[in-house]
Amino acid sequence: MRILVVENNNLLGDGMRLGLKQYHHTVDWVKNEFATLQALQTEHFDMVVLDLNSTNSPEEEILKKIRAKDINVPVIVIAKQSTVEDRVRILDAGADDFLAKPFDLEELCARIRAIRRRTNSRIESSITHGLITLDPATRTVHKKDKLINLPRREFVLLQLLMENPGRVMTREQIMQILYGWGADIDSNALEVHIHNLRTKFNRNLIKTVRGVGYALQKQEH
Repeated sequence: MRILVVENNNLLGDGMRLGLKQYHHTVDWVKNEFATLQALQTEHFDMVVLDLNSTNSPEEEILKKIRAKDINVPVIVIAKQSTVEDRVRILDAGADDFLAKPFDLEELCARIRAIRRRTNSRIESSITHGLITLDPATRTVHKKDKLINLPRREFVLLQLLMENPGRVMTREQIMQILYGWGADIDSNALEVHIHNLRTKFNRNLIKTVRGVGYALQKQEH
């Protein structure tokens, strides 16, 4: 999952960036309203983690601007406000969830997973495709009963494809989710990840759609 963190405090911003990466997320970090709106209008993000106290806009004004531009990305707000009235106002302005400071990274990640499940109309925490079961909470993948260890980007790629069964994901969509800004990317990096997943699970698991991208094949029986 690709997450945009909005935080003008360098210590907090870098901490969230590094912490969320440990949970297999691709994270980009901006520090102000202008950069936030520009990023959301030009690139794909699966989630925004927004520190309302880090923008120059009054309170939840940035939320209203995001929604006014028909940007439907889920937004989790973190803020010092903790009264019921504050939370109601922030949620009504367009936030999908609210987390009061100070917050725990584990809870933030749990809320990200919960929103992700709702977005994909899932009830179960794990995702199953044929013989493969992927659990975003524990960051584990099993083929039947065998644990398969995956590097972060292979895990993210497999999760992306399993969350979109039958849908062809374009190369551009995949690369934006796998790699954040400033990443050093080899020209054949995606092909290497695809090859590795096929080797570890099934050579027919992922279908190549020439000139477009990739999709999961029909489930194994």
